[in-house]
Amino acid sequence: MLPTLNVTTHSFTECQALAAALAERVADRLREGIAARGTALLAVSGGSTPRHFFEKLSREAVEWSKVQVTLVDERWVPESHERSNAGMVKATLLQHAASSAHFVPLYADAPTPEAGLATVRARMAALTLPFDAVVLGMGNDGHTASFFPGGDRLPEALDAGSHVRVLPMRAPGAGEPRITFTLAALLETHALYLHIEGETKRHLLADARLGLGEAVDYPVRAVLTQQRVPVAVYWCP
Repeated sequence: MLPTLNVTTHSFTECQALAAALAERVADRLREGIAARGTALLAVSGGSTPRHFFEKLSREAVEWSKVQVTLVDERWVPESHERSNAGMVKATLLQHAASSAHFVPLYADAPTPEAGLATVRARMAALTLPFDAVVLGMGNDGHTASFFPGGDRLPEALDAGSHVRVLPMRAPGAGEPRITFTLAALLETHALYLHIEGETKRHLLADARLGLGEAVDYPVRAVLTQQRVPVAVYWCP
């Protein structure tokens, strides 16, 4: 019997409209957090997909000086590296109105994520969860955050009962070593979004939702089937 999924899908005919709608929704969540607690906490994904969304969000009228922004995961490369998620976030999101937000990086100046883990864990322990919003992406291999198929610490990362916030991750499809928030930490959020683009990913996500074929083992399925937080999927062609 298939699990009942707490997933809603918002489809758009073009990606600029998606970017605007998702930016407005996330900004609303940040404003709600500031109104309730005086601060807000946002976790976002890297890669190429969220660029337009970041550009839209950077111009939203939010008291950005009261917002902390971090990443759901990071490649273990310095910010100056072309594949740094932190570098991309600073260049696209932390601009315009959002330039006053406080960025909390996952990368530390150490040769490996294992060597820098204590520093990163101390940094992340200082964040007051829950997040106001978490925005995930998805790769063509069914990974999200750094939950990669074949990841050396994937079972630990997907343990929804874990009290660990961040873990190193190495996987054949990951390229560089990674550092990632665990699923348990990412589910400590008021709102959870999955932003995907393209027909290929739409079909992949449909298979993951249904658990069809090899998609039954896609890591993103752990996000879709959990019952703790509703998932809002934002998709455009």
